[in-house]
Amino acid sequence: MPHKAISPDNDSPQAKKLPPVKSDMPGCCLETAPRARYEKIKGLAKLRILILGGSGFVSGAIVRRALALGHEVSCVTRGRRPLPPKVQAIQADRTVPGELEIALQNQSLDYDLVVDCIGYKAADARQDITLFSKHCRHLAFISSDFVYDPSKRQFPQPEDNPYFLTDDSYGAHKRRCELEFLHAEPHFSRWSIYRPCHIYGPGSRLGCLPKHGRDPRLLERLLKEQPLALVGAGKYLQQPIFVDDLAELILSSVFSPCCNAQFYNCAGPDIIESVRYYEILAELLQRRLNVEEIPVMHYLHEYPEHKSFLCHRIYDLAKIQQDCLAMPQTPIEKGLQIHLESLSEQ
Repeated sequence: MPHKAISPDNDSPQAKKLPPVKSDMPGCCLETAPRARYEKIKGLAKLRILILGGSGFVSGAIVRRALALGHEVSCVTRGRRPLPPKVQAIQADRTVPGELEIALQNQSLDYDLVVDCIGYKAADARQDITLFSKHCRHLAFISSDFVYDPSKRQFPQPEDNPYFLTDDSYGAHKRRCELEFLHAEPHFSRWSIYRPCHIYGPGSRLGCLPKHGRDPRLLERLLKEQPLALVGAGKYLQQPIFVDDLAELILSSVFSPCCNAQFYNCAGPDIIESVRYYEILAELLQRRLNVEEIPVMHYLHEYPEHKSFLCHRIYDLAKIQQDCLAMPQTPIEKGLQIHLESLSEQ
């Protein structure tokens, strides 16, 4: 799919503030002038942002970063967890028909950026399009790299790989959300979709691979030097992304002149074997790592629903850079150190 330049509708909330950069070439931000121009605008602009699901791991990071940049932030949540003081809370459960629509009736619906962090079913994507296609300058939808068929991946995996899951898995449902946006493109194209791989950082549990993925006892096991049972001895390649880098990337979408109706694989700067993730943690804790290998086929037979974990998940981030989006930059060692420190503060 060719890259497109942002061309806000005349009634878009900040259409007159950010005229489009015109380019017929993919990656129109490769030119020095457009990139410098939009970096300057990004530093000056204060946005009105709506986040669907603002109290979770990823959404919470987006909220924190948006507030730090001085933006006005509203969050749609079910009200189960507190939000930062400066955030406007909009309480609604989108799974209840009509509840989100009613909750938004008393809000001014003209947003610079809408970020859907919790959309999972096709109906969620259709709801986004119905509610916000005429009331936001840009809509960012967080999908997953689990949309890809793990048996037909390429190395690195491109965004336009045509092989996707079609079953009842998490990734397949995320792909159905993506298709709703593609179907809406003729009349609404001010959206971009993000496919993060393993996300780590403060607010999440440690661990990136079965049987110790997001393991609530992983820190305890590492401190006691207990053996970790890793599928395939942890030899699958990964490219984990630090949650704050993902937040910065998502927030930069509204400033990109190229990201309308585009998809982005989201990963960190370092490609590592999964076992290296655990080695880094052990080194930071000054402990010895003990790994027991679980045979891949044996594990897949017992847990076929985990197939998307058991493949190499590596990506080329050139498209992110080409399209004027914020490049993930946190080294895995630094990110895991910050993650560990956040756990010690709890």
